[in-house]
Amino acid sequence: MINNRRNFLKKSAGVIAGAGLVSSFISKYSTGFAASSSEKVVSKKKIRWGMVIDMKKCVDGCVKCIDACHVKHNVPDFGNPKDEIKWIWKSDYAKVFPSKNQQYLADETRDKPFLSLCNHCADPPCVKVCPTGATFQMDDGIVEMDFHRCIGCRFCMAACPYGSRSFNWRDPRPAIENITSEYPTRESGVVEKCNFCSERLVKGQQPACVESCPENVLTFGNLYDKDSEIRQVLKENPTIQRKAELGTNPSVFYIT
Repeated sequence: MINNRRNFLKKSAGVIAGAGLVSSFISKYSTGFAASSSEKVVSKKKIRWGMVIDMKKCVDGCVKCIDACHVKHNVPDFGNPKDEIKWIWKSDYAKVFPSKNQQYLADETRDKPFLSLCNHCADPPCVKVCPTGATFQMDDGIVEMDFHRCIGCRFCMAACPYGSRSFNWRDPRPAIENITSEYPTRESGVVEKCNFCSERLVKGQQPACVESCPENVLTFGNLYDKDSEIRQVLKENPTIQRKAELGTNPSVFYIT
């Protein structure tokens, strides 16, 4: 009886040790497996929507793209920073690119308000932390929001390194001057952000911000299409991305 027990314990110890080695192996090389799997998935996709923002063309003081976006998507205007909801906005270079070299910048770059919006990252941290699936990524790369699933935990806001999400502390509908039926209104307690105008893309239309810009600042298209206009713009112009060192692989590029 005692010998059987000893043999059982020895075998159990061996199994546990083996499991520990397997666990260690998986932990050590899981990143490699994930990358390999991700590459296979990406290679099968035909569309990844992206945007190039040419800040050399952007006119200071012009907010036509912002107005068009916010009107089309029923974005409220509470008139104060605390309750501000924003899908696309302008901010200082230092805030948009805090990890870029700030020394000896040209005054026109330092003082120019840069357009900001959701980067629709290829590897979005907001999606990973959402406990309900309210934030999810579509096959075309767009990071979407299901407002009905959002429980207001704001984990996605904490995970987003770009500050691209807003939380409705109050019912937004009273703060919308003219509610449009093109896009659903939200309610208090949910997060919202830019969706690359996915509701317009399915109709073959360009995003509202792109369509409304009089200076052709914004170029939108399929990053996987080598013959697309956006790929030609990227090929012909040096660009930078916001916090690219984080490995989120943003789909928004800037010409500065």
